Amino acid sequence: MKQLKLQKFQNNLRLKFLKLGVNMIGPETVYFSKDTKVGKNVTIEPFVVFGTKVKIGNNVIIKSFSHLENCKIENKVEIGPYARVRPKTVLREGSKIGNFVEIKKSILGKKSKVNHLTYIGDSIIGKFVNIGAGTITCNYDGFKKSKTRIKDNVFVGSNSSLVAPLTIEEGSVVGAGSVITKNVKKKSLALTRSSQIEIKNYKRKSR
Repeated sequence: MKQLKLQKFQNNLRLKFLKLGVNMIGPETVYFSKDTKVGKNVTIEPFVVFGTKVKIGNNVIIKSFSHLENCKIENKVEIGPYARVRPKTVLREGSKIGNFVEIKKSILGKKSKVNHLTYIGDSIIGKFVNIGAGTITCNYDGFKKSKTRIKDNVFVGSNSSLVAPLTIEEGSVVGAGSVITKNVKKKSLALTRSSQIEIKNYKRKSR
């Protein structure tokens, strides 16, 4: 009986949003909360779940298998597929988070991109920032959470670890594979990487 009531409740919400013009490819697979707010010209692909306190702006695309809760999504944002937007997150206008990205208690600035395989937590990210694949913000030391601040027009190379508390100033670049533990000055290159060793004519030992 409880399951039937829940199904009816979801069907009513889906019908409400369809009537408001929300484009749902597989509405029977999308789950809303009673307080979900959705703007105009929004596309929601199959298997998307909305937790409580989610507000979606206009011209937003949410791709399949994404989960959102207690967050604000501004206009022209693209999310997913397979993205997790956790509480107290704000995605500013024109920003993008892609597949296998988790973002928590953070602000992603206007037209900034976090395209894939990345964790962003307790961070403030400016405008026109590109976060490379495999990047993580190391925001928890086992006792307390610390903040990462990334200013406008920063490029973070793939597979980088940003150890908070940390500030990366405007226009800087973080080289791929770096572990950044100190603040990065404006328009600087920050790079931490072991030297590559190459042994010529190397032969593996036979067993």
